[in-house]
Amino acid sequence: MQITLSAIKADIGAIGGHTRPSDELVDLVNKFVQKKSKELLIDYYIGYTGDDIHIIMTHKLGKDNEKIHKLAWDAFTEGTKLAKKQGLYGAGQDLLKDSFSGNVKGMGPGVAEIEMEERPSEVFCIVAADKTEPGAFNFPFWRVFVDAGSNTGLLINEKLAAGVTFNVMDVMSGKIARLKLWNDKPELEAALMYPGRYVIHSVYSSENDHILSASTDRLHNIAGTYVGKDDPIAIVRTQKNFPATEEVGSAFNNPHYVAGNTRGSHHMPLMPVKLNSSASINYSIPIVSCLVFSMHEGKLTGPHDGFGTVDWDLQRMWAAERAMIMRNQGFIHPATLIPEELEYNKGYEARLAKLNEKFQDKDRINSPKKKKN
Repeated sequence: MQITLSAIKADIGAIGGHTRPSDELVDLVNKFVQKKSKELLIDYYIGYTGDDIHIIMTHKLGKDNEKIHKLAWDAFTEGTKLAKKQGLYGAGQDLLKDSFSGNVKGMGPGVAEIEMEERPSEVFCIVAADKTEPGAFNFPFWRVFVDAGSNTGLLINEKLAAGVTFNVMDVMSGKIARLKLWNDKPELEAALMYPGRYVIHSVYSSENDHILSASTDRLHNIAGTYVGKDDPIAIVRTQKNFPATEEVGSAFNNPHYVAGNTRGSHHMPLMPVKLNSSASINYSIPIVSCLVFSMHEGKLTGPHDGFGTVDWDLQRMWAAERAMIMRNQGFIHPATLIPEELEYNKGYEARLAKLNEKFQDKDRINSPKKKKN
C-alpha cells in the first residue's frame, strides 16, 4: 500500500517566552485537525518539542499535497488566534506569509515527508529539535549511515553496506547535491563540516527506497530577519534493510555542539529529552525528542518515547555539564557564533558600527598630540 507520511511543525506561541505551548493551544490544534481530517487523513498525532507543535499525518495523497499542507497551515493559523488571546509569546512566529499559497514550504513551518510502499511491519522515528538549526542533524545522521564505529549495522547489513545516497542542500542557494556512498564520502564529509550552510535533506537506499527526510528551511532566509531558530524535524524509517531503531536513537547519545540556544546566538550541546518536554530557561539548551511509531495500512501505533528510558538521563547530564562549560566562556567565540551566523546580527552590526567610529590609524594612537603650555 502506498502511504505518505507528513511531519509538519511550527512555533505559534509559548508560555512566558520560548518554553512550551499551552495545553489549550495543543488541544485546539488537535481538535482542528480531527475535525478537518476525516476525508484527508488515515491517522495523525499531535505533540510538541519545546515551543514547536508538530503534526504527524498519514494519508494517500503524496508529498507536497496542497490539501495536506493547507490542513496544517489552517490548524496553525487557528492556533495562532488562541495564542494571541492568551498572550503567548511569539504568537504565530513561524507563519511568515499572510495567506496560504499551495505549499507550506518556504512559508515558515518545517516539513519532512516520505512517500513509501508500506512494509508489512512499517516502523519509523520522528526526531524533532528545538532551539537549533537544520544542520544540527548532520552529525547524528552521519553516524547512522556512514560511521561503522557508531553503527555496526553498516558492516552486518548487506543493504546498508552497499551504501546510501545523501541529498545535501546548500541552504543559501537552495541547490541540492546528490552524493553516493562510498565514492562521494570525502565530498559528503566536507559539506557536513559546515552545518550552517550544508544540510542533509534526504537519504535513499542503494535500491532507491526513501529512508530519511528532514526539514531544511532557514527562517532567516525566508523572513529576511531573525524570527526564531529553524528547529528541524525529520523522519527516519528503521529496521530490516534500514538502520535499526536503536542505531538511529543511539546516534544522539553523545550530545554534540550545535548552533542555537538563547537568542539563537551560541554553540551548545544537543540534549535528548522526553516527549512533550518544555525548553529549559537555563540558557534554553537545544533539545531533541524521538517519537517511535509502528504503522499498518497507515494506522499509527505509538508514539513510544525513544529518549524516555532511564539510561538517557546520563546523556541529559552530559549535555547539561557541556552546556555550562561552554556558557562559562561567556560571549567569547566559540561560545557565541561567528557574526555571519548570529541570529540577532543587526544588533551586533550596530555595536560594530560604533566601534568602527573609534578606530584610528595606529600612528595617531602611538603619537598623541602634545599638550600646549
